[in-house]
Amino acid sequence: MTPSRRGLILGAGAATLSGPAFADPSDGLALTGRFVQGGFAMGRAEPRAMVFIDGEALTTASAAGLFIVGFDRDAPPSAQLEVRGQGRVARRTLSIAPGTFPSTRINGLPPSTVEPSDPMLLARIQEEIVLKTEGFASRVDADDFRSGFTWPLDSYRVTSLWGSQRVLNGTPARPHYGIDLAAPAGSPIRAPADGVVTFARAGMHFEGGLTLIDHGQGLITAYLHQSRIDVLPTQRITRGDVIGRVGMTGRATGPHLCWRMKWRDRNCDPSLMIGESAPETAYTSG
Repeated sequence: MTPSRRGLILGAGAATLSGPAFADPSDGLALTGRFVQGGFAMGRAEPRAMVFIDGEALTTASAAGLFIVGFDRDAPPSAQLEVRGQGRVARRTLSIAPGTFPSTRINGLPPSTVEPSDPMLLARIQEEIVLKTEGFASRVDADDFRSGFTWPLDSYRVTSLWGSQRVLNGTPARPHYGIDLAAPAGSPIRAPADGVVTFARAGMHFEGGLTLIDHGQGLITAYLHQSRIDVLPTQRITRGDVIGRVGMTGRATGPHLCWRMKWRDRNCDPSLMIGESAPETAYTSG
């Protein structure tokens, strides 16, 4: 079984929103990306340059001068990027295209996974929020995102698009910040890029078996509903390594992988990273 036609169409449509790979020799900044809500920008500049978005210092380029920034689902139509090195300051105004987010309905979920009310369960959920927050707070000094991503499953069917507005058991819920990939239970989940595991735990109330991987500078991917987890926190993994198995644990009605991505506190669409890579143009000091 190959990736579904719907998934291929999704990728083709996103490609039209790719930003050009451009470099300006006057300021030493090369930039590429998907300039759309849920997308990203990858750049190459002076090593260890500070990166600002709309005046806020958010990340630092790697020793190779590579950096990444993400655009949230509700990102405004433009962002001001500023990169400050030792000898140069580069500025870009990035136009962010609007995304298309359909509404989806899911019925038949256990009520405790939609509107939990039991005090003990609510306390458990709060404890799990603290644990997940710690995992997402990782800021590994690396640029493992530089070669882009591959799909985490060898074969799958896209059953829910990223960013869709959810209605669960008839109740409006927050947007879905993952892309759902249906596959047989037990299918291997492979790391789509190099990184470091920051969280790995079975039995989460909503997510079931959950793994988080930091690919550098706070770009973290999440893998939900696993039936088995094959990695440990702090473990270094390589693209293609099996990190777990598809399941239907947590809030799920069938076996699938919910694949998510965050850049710092911004929710991003991991499928937009497929096949992308950082600019190859090297920074020059001249």
